[in-house]
Amino acid sequence: MNLSTDTCYQALLARDARYDGRFFTCVTSTGIYCRPICPAQTPKHEHCRFVASAAAAQEAGYRPCLRCRPESAPDSPAWAGTSTTVKRALRLIDEGALDDDGVEALADRLGLGSRQLRRLFQRHVGASPLAVAQTRRVLLAKQLLHETGLPLADVALASGFGSVRRFNEVFRKLFGRAPGTLRGHQGGAAQAPALTLCLPYRPPYDWQAMLAFLARRAIPGLERIDGECYHRLFRVGEAVGSVSVHHVSDAKALQASIRLPDLAVLPGVIARLRRLFDLQADPEAIRQGLGRDPALAVLVERRPGLRVPGGWDPFEVAVRAILGQQVSVDAATRLAGRLVERLGERVAGQEEAGLGRLFPAPERFTFDEIRALGMPGARATALVRLAATYREQPQLFDRRLHLDDTVVHLCTLPGIGEWTAHYIAMRGLQESDAFLPTDVALQRALAEQGRRPTPPELLTRAEAWRPWRAYAVMHLWQADMATTMARPREERGDAALA
Repeated sequence: MNLSTDTCYQALLARDARYDGRFFTCVTSTGIYCRPICPAQTPKHEHCRFVASAAAAQEAGYRPCLRCRPESAPDSPAWAGTSTTVKRALRLIDEGALDDDGVEALADRLGLGSRQLRRLFQRHVGASPLAVAQTRRVLLAKQLLHETGLPLADVALASGFGSVRRFNEVFRKLFGRAPGTLRGHQGGAAQAPALTLCLPYRPPYDWQAMLAFLARRAIPGLERIDGECYHRLFRVGEAVGSVSVHHVSDAKALQASIRLPDLAVLPGVIARLRRLFDLQADPEAIRQGLGRDPALAVLVERRPGLRVPGGWDPFEVAVRAILGQQVSVDAATRLAGRLVERLGERVAGQEEAGLGRLFPAPERFTFDEIRALGMPGARATALVRLAATYREQPQLFDRRLHLDDTVVHLCTLPGIGEWTAHYIAMRGLQESDAFLPTDVALQRALAEQGRRPTPPELLTRAEAWRPWRAYAVMHLWQADMATTMARPREERGDAALA
């Protein structure tokens, strides 16, 4: 952890919300760990031990505070920018990689030994991979107990515990009581039509910009923006579900209403929503990183809560990116709509919400079907070969150790050049440093006295923006869009492709 104990204690005394999620306080006199904003009486300095993650606190034997609810803290950015391997591992753990398999299988997937993986976790997170997975289960279960009326057996299943017995054992050991006594919502009733959860973020959050970006790219039948709410259908494994998301500014969270027949895949759904809405971003770190460039400092000051919109999964993002090559955003969205209408599986019972189709599975991509959409032959071939490769290699879109390796790997796929590869990395893999130096909108936004920077010049300038170049892309796209919309209609170009 990069914060001194004195800094942490001063933040604790002030209940400074800027540090929420950056560290947790382990109180040796009570055996409890808390968020910096905990309303309880502040313990003495000598009774405080500060750690970088909830997992480190629980592995050290401390139990979560029932007042400040550590599960409600925004995701900790303590390890951001320190270890790409750890970030990849954390993402896989969030998706349930350790619910069925062990650390050895996770390490093998990451391309290193299990001992090396454990050493990296101790260095960057302060806890073992298994402790991180266990903490994820406990905190999700605790959130479900507080915020929903799910029966206890369903809470155990939805949070990744292998059995109700194991669920009860962990909670009795950690809290000294049965899970049912922690309820903040009356339970025991039949499952509600929708499971509603709060997904916290680190403020500020520009919800209007996020909605506007997604609305312009919303595929009819698959997703819809209704006023201030985002809706979509999805498939995770064999489970088909739907989700509606809206902003709750007072709670500094997005509220997601999830309809899901198989609660075992809930952790994976939550992980996808966090990536889609970029809930792990640290606006203060981004502000400091981009603020070194005077032009960007002005843009960040104007929209400090701007995020990088993600995608539901990398394959979908890759298909959308190829559809958007050399056409406008609106044209790409129309193509995607025809693709979903023709190849997407129909889902009954969603007509009232204006939804009814899933994004097509890779198996549905055939050359004749894609060509029938009015697609050029080369692009149709690229989509078909991409889908075939993904069917053969389910881990095709796993992050590599470095962004450059990821881009090189993606560029080996047919129809994917460097711009498209970085776009997939930015939106599909949440690579915060992905960058698009050949993007015309970026060049327009940084033009000086009518001269646009060349791609090499833009790359050189962007070195100072690392590791937040993807956020610079979003700020420059927003600036270019504002300038474009201010011009007469006949002079407008498209502000950003794909």
